[in-house]
Amino acid sequence: MTATPAARRVLLAAPRGYCAGVDRAVIAVEKALEQYGAPVYVRHEIVHNKYVVQTLERKGAIFVEETAEVPEGSIVMFSAHGVSPVVHDEAAGRKLATIDATCPLVTKVHKEAVRFANEDYDILLIGHEGHEEVIGTSGEAPDHITLVDGPDDVAKVEVRDESKVVWLSQTTLSVDETMETVDRLKEKFPQLISPPSDDICYATQNRQIAVKQMGAAADLVIVVGSKNSSNSVRLVEVALGAGARASYLVDFADEIDEAWLEGVSTVGLTSGASVPEILVEEVLEWLSQRGFQDVELVKAAEESITFSLPKELRRDLRAEAAELVARAEAKAKAGASVPSGE
Repeated sequence: MTATPAARRVLLAAPRGYCAGVDRAVIAVEKALEQYGAPVYVRHEIVHNKYVVQTLERKGAIFVEETAEVPEGSIVMFSAHGVSPVVHDEAAGRKLATIDATCPLVTKVHKEAVRFANEDYDILLIGHEGHEEVIGTSGEAPDHITLVDGPDDVAKVEVRDESKVVWLSQTTLSVDETMETVDRLKEKFPQLISPPSDDICYATQNRQIAVKQMGAAADLVIVVGSKNSSNSVRLVEVALGAGARASYLVDFADEIDEAWLEGVSTVGLTSGASVPEILVEEVLEWLSQRGFQDVELVKAAEESITFSLPKELRRDLRAEAAELVARAEAKAKAGASVPSGE
């Protein structure tokens, strides 16, 4: 008698995809294009997602690596990952109109770095070398910050005064690995103090919790996200650590290899914090066409946080709205003053 094949199902993580900071940054580019017209220059990718960047480029955004690439007098937007004070100075020197789309949670870390540097602390910044967010935060207090790139980096860390040491972190790290790094730092520096609140952002933590919940039950976990997205890469690592037999990172559904599905009855699906939902829907459709039609939601948290647009954009949008109102009032007043004919 032939055994009945196991039912094919998809465990769909919630929350997934866009966080509040990414949503704000992407909308900021779109609104800037509407408000000022193309082109709007953006320093670095606004968020780390290939699809988002390509979509915005088609609308008129131009992504550059350095401020020097932006023509003098143009508009430049800083990405959600944040920039150092040196970049702000470069932009001022080139007479650029700037829009700062730095995620408010990254800005919080920048302010912590400045405060602790002003109090003459040694700051141990846990993060990945070369990541834009780490470069931006380090630039706030370069003489006080030492990068700690994971637990294995701790042994070589040196400080001036072990009674004045604090740790901060990149916002998109693995929660577990970060705390392992913190534990090792505390073993070496018992008086190490922690930031006033956790630096790893709520969205990064929530997405990792959902993947942990699905990982043990999934044979395969597919993470939708780009390879340069730190939080997306971490989700693959978390899935494997939670018990998934395999986990892969893909930008698009057509990158999935059908061979991954051999012997698989349960697929976990999630997406990084810079991934639009349309890409997840395409993967769901791809899986459905191959028999994975039963979709179960794995809910780890509710997210209701939103951030207002960058202040420079809000100012100009308000000014435009006020001008439109004034014109409408003037037009109505002029119309009312014209006497009606007999």
